[in-house]
Amino acid sequence: TMTEYVRSELNHGVFVITIDRPKANALNLKMVRSLREAFKSASQQPEARAVLLRAAGSTFSGGQDVFEILQAEGQSYRKHLLETYNPLVMQIRQLSLPVVAEIRGTVAGAALGLVLACDLRIASDDARIVVGFLGIGLAPDSAVSLLLPALIGLGRATEAAFSNEPIPARQALSWGLVNRLTPPEMLSTAAFDAARRLANGPVHAMGLAKR
Repeated sequence: TMTEYVRSELNHGVFVITIDRPKANALNLKMVRSLREAFKSASQQPEARAVLLRAAGSTFSGGQDVFEILQAEGQSYRKHLLETYNPLVMQIRQLSLPVVAEIRGTVAGAALGLVLACDLRIASDDARIVVGFLGIGLAPDSAVSLLLPALIGLGRATEAAFSNEPIPARQALSWGLVNRLTPPEMLSTAAFDAARRLANGPVHAMGLAKR
C-alpha cells in the first residue's frame, strides 16, 4: 500500500516500510502520520513476523523538514514532538515484532531517532550518522538523547551531539551503533535477509525479550 511518502508491502513474512520523499526524505507531519499508520498495519497483519524500515534513494533521511517547522511559527515545539516523533518512537519500541533498519547514505536528527528505536541496524559502509540537532540550535529529541547514549555510551554521544561531526560507518560499527555493514550495492539484500531470518525465528519470544 502507498500512503503519502510511505510505501509498505508484505514479503515472505517481512513487513517492508519504505519512506520516499524526494530529494532527501526529509520528515514532515504527513510522513510521520503515514509511518504511524504503516507500523500500526504491521502490528495488525497476522502474517507479518518482522519489519524492515528502509528509504528510497541514496540517503536515508536528513531528519525533520525545517521549512515545515518555520512555517508553523508560534506553535509549541513540545506539542509538535508529542504529536509526531514521541508516539512514533514508542510505537516502534512497543511493537512486539523485531524491527530492522536499513541505513544508506546520511541519517540525521529525528530520522536518527527512528533508526535507533529499531532493534537492529544494517548500514552501507559509506553511511554517515549525524546527530544533527545542535547544528540548528536544538537539544536532541525524538528519543536520540535516550537511545544514543544507551548504545554508544554517554561520553561518545555527548561529543557526537556537541560537535555535530558525522560518525562514519566503520566507527558506528565498532561502537555498536550499527550491527552490520555491507557494500552499498548489497545493502537491500542483506537487510531483507536479516529481517527474513528474524521472521523465521521465535518472534513471540523476541517480542518479550524486547519488552
